[in-house]
Amino acid sequence: MAARGAAKSKKSPRKREKRRFKKLEVIGSTGQRPTKAERVARTVGPGTDPKRVSAILAKLDEAYPEATCELKHENAFQLLISTILSAQTTDVRVNQVTKTLYQKYPTPESLAYANPTEVEQEIRPTGFFRNKTKSIMGASKALVENFGGQVPGTMQEILRLPGVARKTANVVLGTAYGIASGVVVDTHVMRLSRRLDLTKHEDPKKIEEDLMRVIPKEKWIQFSHQLVWLGRRVCMARKPRCVDCNLEPLCYSKDKTI
Repeated sequence: MAARGAAKSKKSPRKREKRRFKKLEVIGSTGQRPTKAERVARTVGPGTDPKRVSAILAKLDEAYPEATCELKHENAFQLLISTILSAQTTDVRVNQVTKTLYQKYPTPESLAYANPTEVEQEIRPTGFFRNKTKSIMGASKALVENFGGQVPGTMQEILRLPGVARKTANVVLGTAYGIASGVVVDTHVMRLSRRLDLTKHEDPKKIEEDLMRVIPKEKWIQFSHQLVWLGRRVCMARKPRCVDCNLEPLCYSKDKTI
């Protein structure tokens, strides 16, 4: 019986190897505990080496030093509504629609209690106009009834508004208030952050988490604007113009055109 008990206490070679590998993950093959940057690179990808990320940010600053939100607005309320309307359409189309929309409904109060049918017709060109009408009117009503007609300046509060998820919240907080609460992850940021190997995920929430770990917080707002500008002007989805991209030497995406 004693021999059997002793046999059971021995770890199998597979378990010993698994334990050794796990230790190496924590300590590193050199015997030194890995730095924060090294731990991030292991979970996100080799493209997140701090020197490479710094080079990418420098190239973006070089190409798009004045990148900003292209949704035309005069205040946080207008930016909020425009961002909600921008889902599944272009900023150009939204700007065309809001030119007259904000003349008719300049305040949260005026939009909150408007005629839904009339609002639908105003925003119809943006697509999904029925759902968007419910969202922008609902958000306006919540602003009036819960926030004194002012767009709140915290992530927790702004997410309470109908039709507002993290992307919209980050746009408004970053652009209107200069608050770096996260990284805006739209279709351009999703595509380019994967092409640049800054993330391997496809889910926007996980992509944002990855980017928040590798991009310095003071660059979150500008970084999002710059990637959007790059995605619209050079790094298109189907035919990226790599020859015109100053990030080309740092990019090793499989769908490069050169």
